[in-house]
This record gives sequence, C-alpha cells and structure tokens, in this order.
Amino acid sequence: MKFKASTISLLIFNLLAVIYLLLPTPQLKDLDSSVRSQEPGDTVQMVNVTGHYTNLSRREVMNFYRSFYSGPFMIRLNYPPEYAKTIFRDTMQSYYLEEFHLPFKESLFINGYEWAEDVFTKPENRIQNKLLYHDIEYRAKINTKIIPTSIPARFLAFFITEIAIIFVIFLYKKFWRQNFA
Repeated sequence: MKFKASTISLLIFNLLAVIYLLLPTPQLKDLDSSVRSQEPGDTVQMVNVTGHYTNLSRREVMNFYRSFYSGPFMIRLNYPPEYAKTIFRDTMQSYYLEEFHLPFKESLFINGYEWAEDVFTKPENRIQNKLLYHDIEYRAKINTKIIPTSIPARFLAFFITEIAIIFVIFLYKKFWRQNFA
C-alpha cells in the first residue's frame, strides 16, 4: 500500500499535535516576594482567580509567569487595562493586562495594578489609591486568572480547525485549477 508524502506528513503532524494536546499545562506557584490576598474576589469566590500584593515591577512579574509558560507555542498578548473589568470583575482596578496563551490548551491572564502609575487617576489624587494590606504598603496588586480547557475540548477545537484549513486548501486548489491552469 502506497502513501503520499502529504498523507505521511499529516499523520506525523497529527501525532505531534496529540502529544502536545495531552501534555499537562503549567502548575503555577504563588508569585515570588508577594503576599497572597485573602480579600473577597481573590480567593474562592471567583474560580481560578488569585491575588497577590507585591513590590515587584511589571517586568519582574511578567518574567516570573513567563518562566512557567515558556515554549515555542506560547503567545503573549497585551490588552488595554479596561478589559480587566470584562475578564475579571467590573470593579477591577488595572494598570496593565496581559495574557499568556497556549493555543488549544489554556490562557493565563495577568492583571497588574500599580497605584502610583494609575492612568485613570490624576497624579495629585493617586495617593488615595495606595495599596495597604494588613497595614503594609505595596507597590502593586497582581491578579491572575487561568482559563483551562478539558482534553476533549482541546481535541475538538484542534481537529475542527485542521479540517477547516484542509477544506479551504482543497477549495483554493480547485479554484486555481479551474481558473488558471
């Protein structure tokens, strides 16, 4: 039985994709040099959400989480801070919002609020937003939200996408042959 090179390539690609989709997602630790928040909305009230008070900079926070989500398929997205109200809760304060996305697997949203850099508050009024937790002042509050997917959902999304791409390529080839060959 003869197989075309494209069929063998597709089988190898799918085998690698299945391995990728079955690999476990990163297990996050608490943010280094931080205190875990026990405030409402930062614990069990919102699924997969945690909050931390810290004096780390944005770069240090992003580097910490990037160490868990490194890899060739990780996509890093930067959103306007206003989107935090949609992704987390409508009372969320935000200075920056980033996402580490593992295609077909999981997303990690990182919302950072630095009171001294708040763009929505006039500089002379920012002191009112100072972050105090247990009578200790912090530079920033970091909230994370993990949006996981189940393994069946991963496979379904991946293979539907793959079938759609193959169908579009088939239609494009057919169109090309009919009009330009």
